[in-house]
Amino acid sequence: MTPAEITTADLAAAMANGPVRLFDVREPDEFTAGRVPGAIPVPLQTVPDNIDKFRGDGPAYVICRSGGRSAAACEFLAANGVDVVNIAGGTAVWANEGRDLEIGDTSE
Repeated sequence: MTPAEITTADLAAAMANGPVRLFDVREPDEFTAGRVPGAIPVPLQTVPDNIDKFRGDGPAYVICRSGGRSAAACEFLAANGVDVVNIAGGTAVWANEGRDLEIGDTSE
């Protein structure tokens, strides 16, 4: 089964309708440099050890820089019974569309 995939515009619309569970699978330095507001960092290599973080009410939205790493994460998660949605185009398209980014360490 191929995981669902949506555009960044679809993600923005979902976020406008209420909170979503958005996971960013990029490396920590990429995440700190700029991310979709509210994204939760789970670097790709740690996804197998953090499957339970992705489980919950409704789908887990997964994003990376351009959609490749998030697609790989979604395939793994879907194969393990998690309801996931890949964000096509990723953070790069989000930023190119002029949408806001959070910058800096989440502990600030």
